[in-house]
Amino acid sequence: MYRLLIASALLAAGSTVALADGDATKGANVFKKCMACHAVGEGAKNKVGPELNGIIDRKMGSVEGFNYSDTLKEHNAKGDLWTAEVLSQYLQNPKGFMPGVKMVFAGLPKDTDRADLLAYLGQFDLNGAKK
Repeated sequence: MYRLLIASALLAAGSTVALADGDATKGANVFKKCMACHAVGEGAKNKVGPELNGIIDRKMGSVEGFNYSDTLKEHNAKGDLWTAEVLSQYLQNPKGFMPGVKMVFAGLPKDTDRADLLAYLGQFDLNGAKK
């Protein structure tokens, strides 16, 4: 049991370090995979998916005017947040991590791609302005 706790802590610490090391410039290129369904930045509007301004630490299922899956509506009701760690796990395999979501994207298996994407998205506040 003790070994399991240590292994979990090390894994979590490694994930946090990877997120902190993301490259926003590279993340802009990774975001090209998302652009068909999502927008970010000033003037971003909902598309097939919700706009992603201020996504990090934003309440799940909270973009006005977007029709979320029942799964995300439930997370919203519980007050769950899109932390960087949760987003990284979600983006690795969206339907595997959160069954019932509408997102059909297969995911980003590379830790570096997810860290870079999160660094890019983390630049935008709720209004789409760069921080």
